Amino acid sequence: MHKPLLTLTTTTLLALAAVQAQADNGQTVYDDNCAGCHSGGGAPQLGDQEAWQSRIDKGMDALYANAINGVGGMPAKGGNMGLSDAEVKSAVDYLVDESR
Repeated sequence: MHKPLLTLTTTTLLALAAVQAQADNGQTVYDDNCAGCHSGGGAPQLGDQEAWQSRIDKGMDALYANAINGVGGMPAKGGNMGLSDAEVKSAVDYLVDESR
């Protein structure tokens, strides 16, 4: 009788672990590819709520597209074409979460 609860609990824990792994990957991608400009360069800085709010207001799809395709002085995928779109999106998610 308790087996469905155990399955739900296991499924929930696995989903939470996947979310945490994606968040960790976003920070790693950011640290390895984005921090040079977004933590001291000329780009909007990580954690600067004022600089990011107008960008966040345009929506995540716009932020993803800009990061993947490049915008202004930022090259596509931050200059690392070896990154997958999913990796770039995870870095954007990290940057946005840290800048709200």
